[in-house]
Amino acid sequence: MTDDPLPELPAGAFARQDGGDDLAFYAPPRLVTHIDECATASLTAFYRTLLPEGGRLLDLMSSWVSHLPDDRRFGEVVGHGMNAQELGANPRLDRWFVQDLNADAALPMEDGAFDAAMCCVGAQYLQHPVAVFAEVRRALVADAPFIVSFSNRCFPTKAVAIWRALDTAGHAALVRLYLERAGFADVTTELLADGRTSDPLVAVTGRA
Repeated sequence: MTDDPLPELPAGAFARQDGGDDLAFYAPPRLVTHIDECATASLTAFYRTLLPEGGRLLDLMSSWVSHLPDDRRFGEVVGHGMNAQELGANPRLDRWFVQDLNADAALPMEDGAFDAAMCCVGAQYLQHPVAVFAEVRRALVADAPFIVSFSNRCFPTKAVAIWRALDTAGHAALVRLYLERAGFADVTTELLADGRTSDPLVAVTGRA
């Protein structure tokens, strides 16, 4: 077995235009949403169908909003992100931590700590996505969903080269590849918003 989990991707696939310190780039708080209201509503509706009420959730690459259904309560929601002020402003998070996953993919939680995980509009920035997704899988109970959603928006200088080179269908195939190589099963792709009347939004979900 090769040490490279994605040997079929071209050299430089995870290079970025801006190779500077990520924590410094994200230091200014950005209390804005990165998808519009219609796309956000479609994601919240999708979360309602998959996230277990009363469950423990990991919100990876989170911000000041988690897009969780207002009518659902969860046992605990743990947020990860790159800006303490943004995470501190998120009312749905019970606790949170700041960590640069491109520098350290190891998540600071025990095996099987969560019943579901989400990553909204963040996968395009990961330089070691299989390592990060494998850590998410380790932190989930068996058969728990990991929902990775994305649109066509990003900070282009921080997105990896392979992401910038692909269209929406290519992004979905790439995220599926990340999930499968990290050990997730039953991977499905859902078009949540088609982009005609709102931002496009796709969710790719794998089971631990």
